[in-house]
Amino acid sequence: MKRFLSVALLAVSALTINAQENDPVLLTVGGNEVKLSEFNAIYNKNNSKESVKDYLDLYIKFKLKVKEAEDLGYDTVPKFINELKGYRKQLAEPFLTDKEVTETLIKEAYDRMKTDVRASHILVQVKENAAPLDTLKAYKKIMELRKSILNGASFEVKAKTASEDPSAKKNGGDLGYFSAFHMVYPFESAAYNTKVGEVSLPVRTKFGYHILKVTDKRAARGNIEVAHIMVKHDKKAKDQSNRTKIDEIYQKLKNGEDFASLAKKFSDDSGSAKKGGDLPAFNAGKMVASFEEAAFAIKTDGEISAPIKTDFGWHIIKRKTLKELASFDDLYKSIKVKVAKDSRSNRSKVALYNKIKEENGFKEFLKERNDFYKLVKVEDYKTKKFDASTTKKYDKLMFGYYAKDGDKFEFTQLDFANYIQKNNYRGDEKANISIEAEINRIYKNLTNIKGLEFKDSRLSKTNEEFRLLMQEYRDGILLFDLTDEKVWSKAVKDSAGLYNFYEKNKGNYMWNERAEATVYVCNDELIAGKVEKLLKKKAKKGYTNEDILKMINVDSQLDLKIEEGKYSKKDNDYVDLAIWQKEKTTKVSKEKVVTIVVIKDVLAPSPKPLDEIKGLITSDYQNYLEKEWIKELKAKYKVVVNEEVLKLVK
Repeated sequence: MKRFLSVALLAVSALTINAQENDPVLLTVGGNEVKLSEFNAIYNKNNSKESVKDYLDLYIKFKLKVKEAEDLGYDTVPKFINELKGYRKQLAEPFLTDKEVTETLIKEAYDRMKTDVRASHILVQVKENAAPLDTLKAYKKIMELRKSILNGASFEVKAKTASEDPSAKKNGGDLGYFSAFHMVYPFESAAYNTKVGEVSLPVRTKFGYHILKVTDKRAARGNIEVAHIMVKHDKKAKDQSNRTKIDEIYQKLKNGEDFASLAKKFSDDSGSAKKGGDLPAFNAGKMVASFEEAAFAIKTDGEISAPIKTDFGWHIIKRKTLKELASFDDLYKSIKVKVAKDSRSNRSKVALYNKIKEENGFKEFLKERNDFYKLVKVEDYKTKKFDASTTKKYDKLMFGYYAKDGDKFEFTQLDFANYIQKNNYRGDEKANISIEAEINRIYKNLTNIKGLEFKDSRLSKTNEEFRLLMQEYRDGILLFDLTDEKVWSKAVKDSAGLYNFYEKNKGNYMWNERAEATVYVCNDELIAGKVEKLLKKKAKKGYTNEDILKMINVDSQLDLKIEEGKYSKKDNDYVDLAIWQKEKTTKVSKEKVVTIVVIKDVLAPSPKPLDEIKGLITSDYQNYLEKEWIKELKAKYKVVVNEEVLKLVK
């Protein structure tokens, strides 16, 4: 079930399914019919690698669970109803945008990501819903500032003295370098559309009016691949020993020793150390600033930085490659998500609102809207005292949506009055506002919102792709709790059943032969000789490994490293080369590393203890429970497949 549900919860695909007049029944599960179109849609959407019959078997198992959940009333539980409602909202989003405009915005964002812009700005604040006079006043002020700058005044000085952005007093309005999605969309557009050295015309954002001076544009840094050697902070040592250690490593690199070998031997970043210090590729903003700046400051591939400090420790960085911005196709999905969350998506929304009005016979009566210019008093509106009942005799139609199939939505003056009363003014009561501007703003928003709601309410009726997707999600969510009860949580909570399953199958969970060993990684033969002498005295003198480490690492923190554990073959290269005999000591040399391996004991093959592999056993027990459950469901519900219709699946 987990496999099918995960497939069901994939992002909306590009399939387009049209309902067919002749849509035969492919199968019935406990009396529930599944049409050919439904199975075809799911089979093709998921690009299944299984054959049709194999995939049908998976689908039947899924539908058996759905049938059981329905019979048990899981589809009437408030939790299910609310969860499906939440998913529906997410699923509807791609169907409630103007795709053409969205695609244009995605391409524009990608083109802008190729360039970093550096700009300064001056802000004159004015609220979005300010009265026309206040808006005009702010506009005149920003235009006067622009005029004075064009006439020779210093932009930086004007920003420090006149800008209403508090940070301008310190930075002179300088915002540094930025790229797409770093600023609000109108501001970003002004920055990218203004030439270097020029001052933009005023641009309005939710903060007010801005003028920008673009001071530089540069190609985006791109993606960089580096390797690093890290020495973690040691708070007890007050950072002195790890600074000494990183300097010693740096000196070895300067003397020509191999970076990857030193990373494997000394780096405290275990994940990258195994790979010779290699890190995944990253671009601006992906790493801590000090690391990122140091990495991008390296000029050539193969060059190594001096030690640099971050919150994690000390690093030496080696540049491997520097690549340009990834392709449009590679970044498409991530940019699309950002566009949807960004203010630029308003362009797509406006286009959609207009299309909804056109497709659904929108009608409006502006005279009825204008009645409210006099019905709503400014002071009542600002102090939240407007009473809709005072306008109850005004009940004429204000606007409506009329679909060709007969569905309609209408909004009256009484609805409008109630909306104003319920959605009170949220601005400053002392602000000077225009009631006409407020009424027009509210009315415009309402026509758009109600149009969108009208389209949304009809999606399952007008869009077959959405209907099938909702059915898929509904079924997946419906059986999630039931499967949890029957399989997932049951396997976790049923400790007796889990133990019995382990006892019956523990022969399938065996340790291979293992060596319990201590590994002494020495810097050279001289150090190895000293370690061998100490090991001979270890038992008699009562030395611990910590004692040996302190006695050896007097001049350098790099001379000796000690590891302990239980090792199977291929877990540790040095242990693999040692002689596997109890209490046997072997000196091993590999890749210029001298290692002494002490085998404490050789452990014969044995079943892995339940507490050490509980996660694996639990997973296998879940699979067992699910198979048994499917057997019960197949016995309970009759499944009929129309083999002739099955041949039509494509």
